[in-house]
Amino acid sequence: MKINVLLSPNNADELYFTGKNTVVIDVLRASTVIVNALNNNAKEVIPVDSVDFALKVSGGAFSGQTLLGGERNTIKIDGFDLGNSPEDYSEELVAGKTVIIYTTNGSKAIVKSKYSEKLIVGCFNNLKAVAEYFIKLDEDFEILCSGSNGKFCIEDTVCAGKIIEMIEQKIEGLELTDSASAALILSKSFNSIKEMMINCEHGKKLIENGFEKDIDYCAKLNTISTIPFYNSGLLKLIN
Repeated sequence: MKINVLLSPNNADELYFTGKNTVVIDVLRASTVIVNALNNNAKEVIPVDSVDFALKVSGGAFSGQTLLGGERNTIKIDGFDLGNSPEDYSEELVAGKTVIIYTTNGSKAIVKSKYSEKLIVGCFNNLKAVAEYFIKLDEDFEILCSGSNGKFCIEDTVCAGKIIEMIEQKIEGLELTDSASAALILSKSFNSIKEMMINCEHGKKLIENGFEKDIDYCAKLNTISTIPFYNSGLLKLIN
């Protein structure tokens, strides 16, 4: 099994992912939101790469059973139902609904990797489930870190490293690219995920904008066993 980590979506174009197995990570906060929305029985999540397309999709034939969620620069977009705080996507609100999500980084990364053979979404909440999925799959795969406006961010890379660390415990002779090895080394340097998030650039921005509670939620390890699986523009739970 060979594992590669892309530290930013800018490091590859859409066609790079053709035929590959990919997990997209945006722990602060899009992938955490998606995992939690589907775990709370949302019918499906539609990731989009522009606000205009989000509005267009929401105006389609969904008979009012849609919610618009997302953010620009951490703040909920005017006219959207929800922002990008995972706890807002409660079962009471999202169960049976289609959630259309646009975010500055995460939803764009998912759309960019849409040509993957198998495409899933991961975060710290479902870390173990993601690792076990790839152990069972036993094929090469890519970890796409959503980053921040096309730049490296530490929290996504640490999450990537934690996935590799869990797989390394079960499979001998993993082949790691340089970036995957770097992610693994980086992940082992942090004892506290929450402390890492509080001190990273994006975490500081979230705290400044009043979203410290989201960091607590996003830092939780292995609280959810569900995995969002992308197919034909939709994210749903793996059967």
